[in-house]
Amino acid sequence: MTSEEAAAARPRQDEKTAARPPQDQETPAQPPQGETAARPRRHGDIVLAAAIAMIAVQLVWRFDFIRRTYFRQDDFTFIARGLEHGLTWDYLMRVDYGHLMPGPFAIHWAMGRVGVYNDVLAHLVTLGLLAAAAFALLRLLRLLFGTRPAILVPLGFYLLTPLLVSSLSWWAVVIETLPFQIALAMALGSQVRFARTGRFRHALAVAAWAVLAMVFFVKAPFILVLAFVLTIGWFPGARRRAGAWLLHLAVVAGYAVVFFRQLFTSVQLTNDTVRPAFPDPGVAASFAWKLLSAALVPGALGGPWQWYPISEDYAIAAAPQALAWAALGVAVLAVGVSLWYRRRAWLAWLTLLGYFVLADVVPVMIGRIVQLGPDLGGQELRYVSSTAMLLAVVIGLAYIPVLGERAPWRRPAPGPRRLPWVRAALRYAWVPVAAAFFAGSVWTAVAYTRMPLGDHVKSYVATGRAALARAPINAVILDAHVPARVVLPLFFRDYALVSRVLGPVAPNPVTWTRRLTGPVANPLAFDDAGRLRPVDIQGMTIPQRGGCTPVSSREKRFRLPAAVPDGEWTVQVGYLNPTPSTIAVRLGGGVTTVPAGKDFGWTFATVKGGGADVAIRTLDGRTVCVGEIRLGVPRPAANGTPTPLQPVGP
Repeated sequence: MTSEEAAAARPRQDEKTAARPPQDQETPAQPPQGETAARPRRHGDIVLAAAIAMIAVQLVWRFDFIRRTYFRQDDFTFIARGLEHGLTWDYLMRVDYGHLMPGPFAIHWAMGRVGVYNDVLAHLVTLGLLAAAAFALLRLLRLLFGTRPAILVPLGFYLLTPLLVSSLSWWAVVIETLPFQIALAMALGSQVRFARTGRFRHALAVAAWAVLAMVFFVKAPFILVLAFVLTIGWFPGARRRAGAWLLHLAVVAGYAVVFFRQLFTSVQLTNDTVRPAFPDPGVAASFAWKLLSAALVPGALGGPWQWYPISEDYAIAAAPQALAWAALGVAVLAVGVSLWYRRRAWLAWLTLLGYFVLADVVPVMIGRIVQLGPDLGGQELRYVSSTAMLLAVVIGLAYIPVLGERAPWRRPAPGPRRLPWVRAALRYAWVPVAAAFFAGSVWTAVAYTRMPLGDHVKSYVATGRAALARAPINAVILDAHVPARVVLPLFFRDYALVSRVLGPVAPNPVTWTRRLTGPVANPLAFDDAGRLRPVDIQGMTIPQRGGCTPVSSREKRFRLPAAVPDGEWTVQVGYLNPTPSTIAVRLGGGVTTVPAGKDFGWTFATVKGGGADVAIRTLDGRTVCVGEIRLGVPRPAANGTPTPLQPVGP
């Protein structure tokens, strides 16, 4: 045999060595003997230490970002709803726009009772879940591939990927997706042990982790599908036990029964039940392509590099078109190289594609793509954030032989003499790719942190808390909607009211009112910064000559400076009465009856109507002296003294 033939045959010999099945994972390994046996252990220790160091650095890096986030949008709604309900089956099992998530609902219920908006606790929980997810992935990679340096690549991908960035800024998303990712890695790890040992307790562990994931995230049933694909694809000689697959099938079937029953019976914030429907095929295809090309692929390669803010504390992907196409090209090249050399790489990528379509695209396509549109929805990294864990596993399966995998390579690498430059290129090709991924991931994360994130919303809540602490006991506060940057009224309706958002942090009892009615003394309203101000009726004023105009049971009309269209208007009537009375205020066809007190004061009437004048009369035949009349919309007075004088924080 020539030296060239020997060099070409060496990779085949290595392939045979790699194909030897490992010892049963449940059997203790023999103690190493001698220098040769100790070397793999030392290498494994170094790899394990490097992995732990990488996880620690990631947690420090992520913490600097997480500490700047705050509760947003759904979080306030879920916490308020938790405060309104007990920890009952109906509360926990409500499907919220396609999401069955009793676990997050339980956490929101508890959060409302441990400080309401305890962001420090939320940050600690987020970091704990991140650490658990990273160590769960490390365990899975070691079970699949052994403690070899190559596993640091998929682990590093997961620790750095920008696919997680936007989801980590949203508490409601964190407590859905991170427990799911932990359960996914732990379940697949247990499935590896089951495939190698055949012990049924590992199959039970797989089912248990899947059930735990089902408590938190609607994509959880796919864990058992992934476990099945992993077994038939990479452990074809595994000891099969039909009972395990029947158990997993029963878990999926049971979840489906519960999910669909709750889906079609849960009442949404719109007081309707869910009516799933497929969108137009063109819209569906556009959304799927957008989510793949603008979100998943750029995010997997360190993008999207740029963000499009849709609020002060959240943004969607806005990858430059040239970079998006370049990312697609790199992705095709990476997949092609793995297909050229790895025998089962096709199954790894096909698994990822199937999961993307069935778990990432279809639920959004059925549930909300009509409201969001394919462009806005397709740039939402939140929809593919949970795929980061699976993508890390797929990268490993596509490039690294599984322990005991038979014939993992399609062809050997070029020999050192025949094509040395090709061999060198293949060996070190990962270096520039990893460097570009690292730089892009850091750039993308830093670009996201240029937004205010939770600063303004946290300031609003802190200012509101301070204002309520200084408000008079039983003060009457106008219950209007909070600013859209805090909670969007269009989506969350009554859960966007101040009483739902700031009411839980009020230290003293106050009276919330949607409409001003009767002789309310010194009503207050929150401004956009979260400060309390006196209420001012913004609109038009009808002054009275001589101070006041007597009005009795015969209706008296007061001409408005300009006609007002039909709508709901607040009328503030000043009066000077020797005795209390009751008056009727009419605006067009709308009439409201309100009391008017004794002596000098004012009373409020909310009237639905329109026209060019306001008509007033008494109902008890007494005479009241009507003073200044204001008609308009109640708002916090711009010139009124705010409480506190300055907002808390930025």
